[in-house]
Amino acid sequence: RRWRTGAARSGARSPPTRPWCSGIIPTVNFLPIPRLHPDQPTAFPPGSQALEEPNGLLAWGGDLSPERLCAAYRQGIFPWYSEGQPPLWWCPDPRAVFDTDGIRLPGRFRRQLRRSRWQVRADTCFDTVVEACARAPRRRQDGTWILPEMQAAYGRLHRLGHAHSIEVFDGDRLVGGLYGVASGAMFSAESMFSAESGGSKVALAALGHWLTAWGWPLVDAQISNDHLLSLGAYDMPRTTYLARLAGLAALPGRPGSWSGLPPIPAASLAELSSG
Repeated sequence: RRWRTGAARSGARSPPTRPWCSGIIPTVNFLPIPRLHPDQPTAFPPGSQALEEPNGLLAWGGDLSPERLCAAYRQGIFPWYSEGQPPLWWCPDPRAVFDTDGIRLPGRFRRQLRRSRWQVRADTCFDTVVEACARAPRRRQDGTWILPEMQAAYGRLHRLGHAHSIEVFDGDRLVGGLYGVASGAMFSAESMFSAESGGSKVALAALGHWLTAWGWPLVDAQISNDHLLSLGAYDMPRTTYLARLAGLAALPGRPGSWSGLPPIPAASLAELSSG
């Protein structure tokens, strides 16, 4: 294999999470991975064939069409790449997940949250949340992986009812949020941001509240880090994750907009999320 050393890159949310790419950017022409066929948007190699180093790199090429993205997430695969590269597709081992009823907020933050006037909504400003995630500063990262074409691709998924945003408001001001993709009864979180301290934590707790009520057991967080672990994430072997995903993705789910969900007072989440 031949690798090109590149600028350090990191995770899909705040703080950063994709450490398997830090400092190493693969040169695609020399990768020992298959190229996706442009005329077969649902065809991916099995996730078990992903490389060990960098952890989870599975395939390259293809596009970010809704059909391909939906097929990828249903198979536990997601895109991540830098500007100037073709799409790179990943399925890391282990996989970071949250139990939807196991998301924890720190005790001190919960005490502050009880006095909060924030409200949490869903799918009322998806594009704004994605743009805020792209602009969010992250340690050891120069630039963003949420490139304009990726923002447009997830925007198309959102308008088709497959991608969703969770938004935290202080009055009319957006103070935090996250977005991700729903596959049946599985939610794969892609990125989150905070414009005010704790905004992303509240979005995550609200997501867990809604998903628990619907009987969705897991949130895919892709790669763990200390921050996610402190909120209740844990590592699941890839084989176990893919088996769970296969069953959950086959369920009906909740396609369409989630904008009709009743807003959640952030203060109420302090009682639901103990740590």
